[in-house]
Parts: sequence; structure tokens; C-alpha cells
Amino acid sequence: MLTTNQEKLEGLIRLKEQQIDGGGAERIEAQHAKGKLTARERIDKFLDANTFEEFDSFKLHNCTHFKMHEQKYAGDAVVTGCGTVNGRQTFVFAQDFTIFGGTLSVASAEKICKIMDIAARTGAPIVGLLDSGGARIQEGVDSLAACGEIFSRNTAYSGVIPQISVIMGPCAGAAVYSPALTDFIFMVKNVGQMYITGPNVIKSVTGENVSFEELGAASVHSSKSGNCHFVAPDEESCLYMVRRLLGFLPQNNREKPTPVELTGADFEPDEEMLNMVPADPNRPYDMRQVISRIADKNDFMEVHSNFGRSIITAFARMGGQSVGIVAQQPNFFAGALTVDAADKGARFVRFCDCFNIPLIALVDVPGYMPSVDEEHRGIIRHGAKMLYAYAEATVPKISLILRKAYGGAYVAMSSKSLRTDINYAWPNAEIAVMGPMGAINILYRSHVEKAEDPDSLRKKLVEEYTSEFANPYIAASSGHLDDVIDPRYTRARLIKALKLLENKTDVNPPKKHGNIPL
Repeated sequence: MLTTNQEKLEGLIRLKEQQIDGGGAERIEAQHAKGKLTARERIDKFLDANTFEEFDSFKLHNCTHFKMHEQKYAGDAVVTGCGTVNGRQTFVFAQDFTIFGGTLSVASAEKICKIMDIAARTGAPIVGLLDSGGARIQEGVDSLAACGEIFSRNTAYSGVIPQISVIMGPCAGAAVYSPALTDFIFMVKNVGQMYITGPNVIKSVTGENVSFEELGAASVHSSKSGNCHFVAPDEESCLYMVRRLLGFLPQNNREKPTPVELTGADFEPDEEMLNMVPADPNRPYDMRQVISRIADKNDFMEVHSNFGRSIITAFARMGGQSVGIVAQQPNFFAGALTVDAADKGARFVRFCDCFNIPLIALVDVPGYMPSVDEEHRGIIRHGAKMLYAYAEATVPKISLILRKAYGGAYVAMSSKSLRTDINYAWPNAEIAVMGPMGAINILYRSHVEKAEDPDSLRKKLVEEYTSEFANPYIAASSGHLDDVIDPRYTRARLIKALKLLENKTDVNPPKKHGNIPL
């Protein structure tokens, strides 16, 4: 007896319902008990309502070892497809922990690679929602090779389309290198974990006792290792943050970020800016307050907020246009550039340059961090990354020196000699090889030591040095600054500079690629 079209349709509906059940009700219940959503629930909350189009929902694994042929689920352990985020096409894959612990099989990797390829061809971001025990052990080297296929695409499409990873459970072993190759990593607090080897392996090799949370929790990767850029308290908040980040970015490297229409006056003087930065160069303050006052609607999205904290990296809009902001944070190490801060800043600059996002540097830097530990950790090599990133970047670049800019760190923070387009300073800015006190101690040490009143002489010499060498007008007279501006009109001047540079074109010498000091 022939099967009717109606019966075939009913069979398809039943199969789709089975897919929604994932690994079964018991495993879904266990997922929820951990405070975790299922793969499909995550996709539904991430994408605009009713826009998800699924790919490869009937894909099966081909493993015959360890009786795996007796355990097959349509779609295997990952859900893949595309939809829209705020009306813009976005590709997504979500690992399904209820099926084989979300482990990465050849079939799963083929699904992921397919949508990565389509995302690159169509010029749309890709977001991975990761919740997996790693490569599927039962498939042996085949699963490792499958990981490599994903890594190759992560690398090939780096700087072509935005790639975002969201750690919503374990992410372990070889598979953890895929998120490491993407542009941004989000983690859910108390749920997301990343590690190469688990506590048991570490115990057997080194004798160290460590828990999963101590080893690879969001708090560790956001503050110590620097692997995590954003931490969210729960899954829904995390997915909202990803949507928000995508709003600052273009779809691909051939586009510019979509401007947002802005109403209201942009150029009114801001009297509060006169008191934002203390006149005393040694007194700390929170640079976030300055960023808030120059950003549209006082709104910005900080990146890597708990890592390399002497520097701030953030996305904002100014005059409706997306910008990347790199700024010192005098509340930490007086804003000095450290190994971690340089890594953080350089990577952010390079991302913005990849995706046509103008860069604004807010400079208040006393220099590179002086310490034996920093020297031994490689501050020379890591600090050079900032120089390299800014010199290489061809997007519009604007800098503003708010208070001080000393030594090599002055050069690294988007100075004119690194091909920055427009360089401003406030009237109280100090620009010099080093701070006035340090310079006097070197230049006039013997005079001060022999003086009847060393303190008075030192104070007098510092004032003279500041007046003659460390003020912004000296730099402006040499063309290293384009203007010394009134702090009250900072926002207006920066927006006008962005407008002036909106059609900028610049290229680097032809080459395969440079050799940044990694």
C-alpha cells in the first residue's frame, strides 16, 4: 500500500518533534536543573522571533565503534542554521549537551563547517553557543581532524566576518581552540568553563588539586588568563549582550557599521569636562566617566573589563557612528601599559581595523609599567604589539591627550608618528620623554644634591621643565598635535573629526602578511 502525501507529512512532523526533544526528557530536565537552557531554547532566545532556519537537521554520525551505531539522533549533537538579530542575518550553531554531552563528532563538525562557509560567502556574522565535553572520544583521530577543519575556517574567516563564541557549559580539550580563534568570547558565570585538561589529568601529571571552577571558570578567564571578554550572570543576559555587541559591528569586512540616527544637540559645551581630570598628574580618576560624557546617550560597551585593567577598550557611538575607544584607566597602575594591557589594547585595535570601525584614543599614560616582573614577562615584546597594531591600522584614527603622555607609551598610544590622522590635546597635557620629576632627577641630580635647599630647587626646576618641555604647545608647534582644544568641546571636536575622516582611504605596502611580535 502506497504511503499518502499526508502520511509522509505526518512522519516529518513526528521526526521534527523528536529533534526538539534532543536526548530525551530526562536529559533535558537534567540540563534545566543545572540552570542551563537547551540548544534550541538558546537559539530561540538569541535570534529575532520566528526567524530561525535550520540546516542539516537529519544529519547522522557514522561511527560504528563502541556500539555507537545503536545510538543515533537526527542532527547529532549540534543545531545549526541562521536567522536575524535586530533584523540582520546572523548564522548560529548551538551544541546540544543532551546528546552525547554535546561532544564534537565528524558529523557535528561538518554541520558547523557548512554554515561557517555559507556565513563567509554571504558576509554575515557567526555565533557559536558552546556546551560540550570536547572531541568525541569514540571517533578517535577522526574527531580531532574534524576539530582541525573548524580551526582552519576560524582562521580563514578571521577578519572577514565577525566570529563570536558563547561558553554556556563546559568547553574542553582540543575543541576549546575554536573559541580561542574567534573575535570575542562570552561566558556565563558559574556555568561556563574552559580548560585544555580537566582536574583529574592535572592531578595525575603535576599532583595539583584544583576544581573545575578554579581551573576554568568565567572569573578566571576574564581576569587572569584573558581568554574571556564578557561575563554574564545568566544565559538570557549573556545572549542579550551578544545581540548588543553585534549592533556595534558591520556584517563583514566589506561594510562599515550601520550608523544610528541621532537626535538632539551634539555640540553644546560640557562644563563638567573641565573637572573630569584632576590637575595633579599623580591623582587617579575613573576614565569611564570621560567616555560616558563623549559617547552618544552616555552609553558604551566595555570589552575585557576585568583584564589588563590599566587600559579600557570599549565600543560606543559618537554622532550615531560606531567607534572603538582605547583609553588609559588611571585608577589602575596610574594607567601604565602592562603586558596584559598591551595585549588587550593591540587585539582590540586590530579587530576594529579589520571591520572598518574608527579608533579614538584617550591618552593619560605615564609610560610602560616599570617592574622586574613586567620586564621578565616580556613587556618589550608585548608592548610592541600596541605600536604594531596602531601603525598597521588604516581606519580613521583620532587621539586626545587628556593629561600626560610620557616616553614610548606616548608613541604607542596612537601618536602622529604611527599614522594617526588627527591628534588633539587638552591645555593641561604634559608630553615628554618622561615625567618632569624623573627628568630633573637625571638632568640636575648633582645640582640638587649640592643645593642648600634641595626641595625648593627641585620644585623650581620641575616647574621650568614643565613650562619649557612638557606642555602641549611644544608638541603642537612641531606638528605632533593638530590642535590644543577646549575640554568643554571635546565631544563636538571628536564627532567633527570623525565626519571629516569618514571617506578616508589608506593602504599598507603589498605583502602576504606582517609579523606582529606575538
